[in-house]
Amino acid sequence: MGTTLNCPLCDRCEMPDGLELLRTTPTWDEVSVPAALRRNHRVASATWGLLRVASGSLRFVANTEPITDVELHAGSTQPIPPDVEHHVDVAGPVRFAVGFLGQPA
Repeated sequence: MGTTLNCPLCDRCEMPDGLELLRTTPTWDEVSVPAALRRNHRVASATWGLLRVASGSLRFVANTEPITDVELHAGSTQPIPPDVEHHVDVAGPVRFAVGFLGQPA
């Protein structure tokens, strides 16, 4: 079983320096957002997510210490730490995507 690490950057949802973009999801809207994103899920170990809101707004909640609970609007980004449960709440029109970043090869 894994070991819980003390990660201040993770708890503050602050992405470390030196990461490179590995891949990006399609752009989703309030209709096409996968149901799995509305439930608690995690980004893989050693990988950070970067949620980018293109239009509209959504709520991002992460089980950090303390809890991260923010409303994101068009033009906003939100780092998503690895191994931290999180979900999005979509209540109206929105367009967003998630990029995944990791250490350079």
